[in-house]
Amino acid sequence: MRAVDTLHLVVPRGAMYGVIGPSGAGKTTAIRMIMSILFPDSGALSVLGRSSALDAKDRIGYLPEERGVYRKMRVGAFLSYIGQLKGVSAEDASVRASRLLARLGLAETERKKLEDLSKGMLQRVQFVGAIINQPDLLILDEPFGGLDPLSVRLLRDLIAEEHRRGATILFSTHIMAHAEEMCQHVVMIHKGRKVLDEPMVGLRRQYDTRTIRLEPLDPRADLSPLRTLAGVEHVNVVDEGCEIRIGAGTDPADAIRSVAAIVAPARIELARVRLEDVFIRLVTEGDGAQESESVLRANLQGLEQVS
Repeated sequence: MRAVDTLHLVVPRGAMYGVIGPSGAGKTTAIRMIMSILFPDSGALSVLGRSSALDAKDRIGYLPEERGVYRKMRVGAFLSYIGQLKGVSAEDASVRASRLLARLGLAETERKKLEDLSKGMLQRVQFVGAIINQPDLLILDEPFGGLDPLSVRLLRDLIAEEHRRGATILFSTHIMAHAEEMCQHVVMIHKGRKVLDEPMVGLRRQYDTRTIRLEPLDPRADLSPLRTLAGVEHVNVVDEGCEIRIGAGTDPADAIRSVAAIVAPARIELARVRLEDVFIRLVTEGDGAQESESVLRANLQGLEQVS
């Protein structure tokens, strides 16, 4: 079995691409080939117009899945060293490091040794090292793994800022929600093969859920009249309200107005496509349903299936 098999990928300058798939799909192997850490058996790679990432290393920021730092060094000195390796002056590297550490809630760590930091802190420090040279291309391999919700939000904000600055961003994740929220374009990999390569806008059109989510203002509201509305195919009652499936040809805006006229909503919205559902659909159709949906969903969340 090949770790990555016949992968064709073009990432335009300035784009935000997510490479998604379950653990073991081949995402990290693909990124290591892009970074010239591993080399493909066949085919060709071009990175920032060069035949190898090694020829453009000063223009690239990289956060690997495996974390690695010089543990005996102090945080500020380590980041200054990383910056200078990438062509940043010692003064500029020090200023940028201090500013970015403060943004990530790590201002007090600058004089600490890396070996004294927690795993989550080390991950944030390495992220600073990945962007300290203001790279043209930023590659992040599972950047949110193991982080608490606050750290995830801080990291996402900085990634978005790098993108607005003009950086091309490619990041891998097995948490589909991160890609849904951040990416313009997603590439799905399963068992080393690309199963999807589409912009999010196109996915939302192609996999339109045609489902309205309703949370009633009154939790005891009678939902049965919704089933008689024109264009409603099915009403599924869930914990906080219901999901209303509308038929083809029914205008979602008209349906939302009709629903709101019958049941006063605390919240009502058109459900958006979930990448996890798209992935499950593509893989089960392509594999002839050889893998159960529960196993696939567990793998996407990095969970072990308990027998």
